[in-house]
Amino acid sequence: MAHLSTGTWNLDSSHSEIGMTVRHAGISKVRAIFEEADATLVFSEGDVTTLDARVKAVSFNSKNPDRDAHVRGEDFLDPENHPELSFVANNISATGEEFEISGDLSIRGVTKPVTFEVEFGGQAVDPFGATRAGFSANTVISRKEFGLTWNAALEAGGVLVGDKVSIDLEVAFVLAQ
Repeated sequence: MAHLSTGTWNLDSSHSEIGMTVRHAGISKVRAIFEEADATLVFSEGDVTTLDARVKAVSFNSKNPDRDAHVRGEDFLDPENHPELSFVANNISATGEEFEISGDLSIRGVTKPVTFEVEFGGQAVDPFGATRAGFSANTVISRKEFGLTWNAALEAGGVLVGDKVSIDLEVAFVLAQ
């Protein structure tokens, strides 16, 4: 990330997508996004010094109102008692434009270490004078490790909701003035 300017960077949520994918009924995948997120990235002297990201649990959207209500309920995210999912980085290792960010992911009051594989998309000044940087990132977690254990058995065998959840980020940050 040698081409990232020093300073504090704020998530540009209107140009970012926080997504997740999980296997459904053993045969297909369901994709969803979180529509409300905030993150701050501080970059100084050639290295990221802090990364703190928060996502509103109530902003889960899979484009299916019944499923969204269930996921926002007590069986899954339970935003009444756990309003945010969060990630705080504690180690960043770079090799050119690709790097890993390790840190603590908290979901539903359970915190576990995870590592995101990250690709730096670059930095540019937009037509309005804002300095922007883009990143793509991915990790896979076990939802059961975060206390998300609800499931239903299928008549043909297996379960309705897979354990592995892919978290996929396409994010843009803007350098604070």
